[in-house]
Amino acid sequence: MSAYNLIIFFLLSGGFFHYLAFMTSSVEKFLKNLISDLPSCPGVYQFFNLDQQIIYVGKAKNLKKRVSSYFAKRQVGKTGILVNKTVDIKIVITESEQDALLLENNLIKKYKPIYNILLKDDKTYPWICISNERYPRVFSTRNVTKNNGQYFGPYTSSKLLTTVLNLIKELFQLRDCNLNLSKENIKSSKYKVCLEYHIGNCKGPCIGEEIEKDYLIKIEQIKHILNGNLSKVHSYLTNKMNLLSIKLKYEKAQLVKESIKLLENYQSKSVIVSSTLSHIDVFGIYNINDDYFLNYFKIKEGSIIQSHNSHIRRKINESIEDVLIHYIISIRNDFNSNSNEVLVPFELNLTFPDFSFNVPKKGSKKKLIDL
Repeated sequence: MSAYNLIIFFLLSGGFFHYLAFMTSSVEKFLKNLISDLPSCPGVYQFFNLDQQIIYVGKAKNLKKRVSSYFAKRQVGKTGILVNKTVDIKIVITESEQDALLLENNLIKKYKPIYNILLKDDKTYPWICISNERYPRVFSTRNVTKNNGQYFGPYTSSKLLTTVLNLIKELFQLRDCNLNLSKENIKSSKYKVCLEYHIGNCKGPCIGEEIEKDYLIKIEQIKHILNGNLSKVHSYLTNKMNLLSIKLKYEKAQLVKESIKLLENYQSKSVIVSSTLSHIDVFGIYNINDDYFLNYFKIKEGSIIQSHNSHIRRKINESIEDVLIHYIISIRNDFNSNSNEVLVPFELNLTFPDFSFNVPKKGSKKKLIDL
């Protein structure tokens, strides 16, 4: 009998199905033994398929208890499919559940497992960069390279980004050229002024007409604007205007006064929520079946200075609490938030050393949750 006929005979006699049953029972036995040896401590677990691809990443306060829950009873739906495709499990032990959550978030972003909800948008949002050089430039970019400068954002609204850059340009006359303004180049008169200098948009640092110290003072005020600290910029400009008036430099004082009006006009267009609130993150969530709609507000000095919306679909059996906490960790990381107070619509059974959750019941904070 040929090899081909032997294979046909093997399949027709039910040998293939016996083989599948044998392989399935072997995997089940392997996983059962593996799970029995798991520690009862915080950590991250990873499920692998036959191709050794990570298909799911999860975190747990108790690794053994959490992983066992997947295999203790027959699962249905997408969770059942996940369990059936799992042939290996690997874990990473962490110091706490909070550390596990942060590690889980990073692993999900890195490997993008098919059964995890992916909270990071595919879209690349623009940032505002203050370059790391003498006489720094301020510009928008979608390529974030930490060593090249300090980044602010991201900006989910291109209109807001343009408004902020226009405000900075009108308040502070900065260079927008790519020249190497080293001390040697300026001293040797290597450069000549461009059109921006002649129309008043630049004060000529390339020819030494603006000293670095004065230029860096403007950069510090710009950082305040980008961080939402408009009151500090307002005080700086007001003091500068008053000082010029005392020195009888009325024309320059008038120019600064116009800058103050420009700043006040920009501030008036912000969404004012409460003058008593500052440096707060606000998160909301609403769900219809497996569809989740999430929203983020960043509050500075009583105004909403950034916002973000997401629509995600639950993959397996994540709770609404799990979905929200993953969104919070992801967004705070993406938006470089260091707010120490986070408003949420319901209690979350987690604590972090650098921020705390607050479920407001009344007042202006409750209105933000309702909003």
